[in-house]
Amino acid sequence: MKLAIFGASGATGRHLVNQALSSGHSVTALVRTPDSLQVNHVGLKLIVGELYNSVTVESVIRDADAVISVLGARKGKAQNICTDGLSKIIPAMQNVGVKRLIALSAYGASETHNASLFIRFVRSIISEKMRDKDDMEDLVRASHTDWTLIRPPMLTNGDASKNYRSGIDLRPGITGRISRADLASFILQTVVSGSYIHEAAIVLQE
Repeated sequence: MKLAIFGASGATGRHLVNQALSSGHSVTALVRTPDSLQVNHVGLKLIVGELYNSVTVESVIRDADAVISVLGARKGKAQNICTDGLSKIIPAMQNVGVKRLIALSAYGASETHNASLFIRFVRSIISEKMRDKDDMEDLVRASHTDWTLIRPPMLTNGDASKNYRSGIDLRPGITGRISRADLASFILQTVVSGSYIHEAAIVLQE
């Protein structure tokens, strides 16, 4: 498949790019600087630019089979990166005729905001980030795309185990977590299989 990836230089994005390339897919990724993603592969095309530039965003998406957003706020950066990013990505998809969209959110967003006392506590600590996820989900749901939202619980830097489960009604507890490597594996699996269209999938380490 031809994949357009936004957020490729982030912690989850790097796993996603490497796994996609090793599986034989081709990747086009938007990066701010040429050295922000240290991957050298014939199947990888880097486009240097900014998310606010609609022409650049369209050039990343054009001819893609699917668009994947693993955007997320970094320490010290603007907290509305997901909403701002999807507000550019979705119109660009419509302009170039690409339908499939996978967007990384988080468990605790939107209707899961009140899932448990722990989730309410987490939201109080990272309230800006979670409001960004809420607003992004609203944009995605209102779009005319074949969208899937991915909602992981706490993320870790563990290795890829491929020992995880997913569903739309899972309720991760206080110990719920998944490694970024396994999250990337699940995202790629979801793209290839075409599953969870118009659904929010929760993925959880076994």
